[in-house]
Amino acid sequence: MYTETVRDYFLNPRNVGSLDHADGIGEVGNAKCGDVMKISIKVEDDRIADVRFETFGCAAAIASSSIATEMIKGKTLDEALKVTNKDVLDALGGLPAEKIHCSLLAEEGIRAAVEDYRSRMAERA
Repeated sequence: MYTETVRDYFLNPRNVGSLDHADGIGEVGNAKCGDVMKISIKVEDDRIADVRFETFGCAAAIASSSIATEMIKGKTLDEALKVTNKDVLDALGGLPAEKIHCSLLAEEGIRAAVEDYRSRMAERA
């Protein structure tokens, strides 16, 4: 059912937790299966210097969240926004059809965190 990469990221998730004083937080959910993902980012010089996630959901949702955090760490905000659910799927070696929405959750979480960061910066300006 799951690829070895999905199993690895589910059993050994990277970047789990939250960041104290995060610069941006994105929380998204999927009503279809009840998965909820929260991504916290720290931004330095327009780059994602650190990222953490908290996901309540199935193995695919946790694996998608974990690999997505690795994919955006160190990238500029614009580069992070270019990460799509297809990129997440490809990095995981695929997901069962009924779990593809989990990769979309990761993409939406990234977007929400970046949008939150940019909103906070606009308020300060």
